[in-house]
Amino acid sequence: MKIGTIVLAAGDSSRMGGDVKQLLTYKGQTLIRRTTESALALQRGPVVVVLGANRNQIAPELAGLPITLVDNPTWPSGQAGSLKTGLAALYLTHKDIDAVLILHIDQPIVSLGLLQHMFDVWKDEEKGIVACRYGTQIGVPALFYRTYITEILQLQGDKGLQWVIVRHRDDCSEVPFEAGAIDLNTKRDVEQFRQAYLQAQ
Repeated sequence: MKIGTIVLAAGDSSRMGGDVKQLLTYKGQTLIRRTTESALALQRGPVVVVLGANRNQIAPELAGLPITLVDNPTWPSGQAGSLKTGLAALYLTHKDIDAVLILHIDQPIVSLGLLQHMFDVWKDEEKGIVACRYGTQIGVPALFYRTYITEILQLQGDKGLQWVIVRHRDDCSEVPFEAGAIDLNTKRDVEQFRQAYLQAQ
């Protein structure tokens, strides 16, 4: 089974007070590098990384990795544009993929173990979607069988993958991932995460 992975990393970190979120570090790696290497380590198919804002600063972090790097010029319009850009780059060159895995870069605890578990659940339960459950939310990381690609391509603006997942809950397997609730959108988010991580050491 061949899985294409799309790493969404086009945002402008507008609430980070000047910091570039993709370049924040965790365990000695930038978030963008860490997420991309986890996707590659799954070894299930091609990896596409979608950039937009701050591209010239972020792209060097991915130098040497066997990925497809694409630009989303419409990144200010919302996540849907990045999804379409990533799917176009992925699906036009790899029409034989069985499913698409979507990752965000601001969930620092995403690991190869989690991604492998999602793949195993997908094989065992044979649902069209595998999504992560954290708190009251269900969302990314999320895996979609290829039949959902057309529906994802129809998303507009900030209407994201959660909308697709909720519409098809009967075809969705849930994977518990409480650390998925960590969402580094502001400097305060980052500081709280770092304090919690240091206390856990």
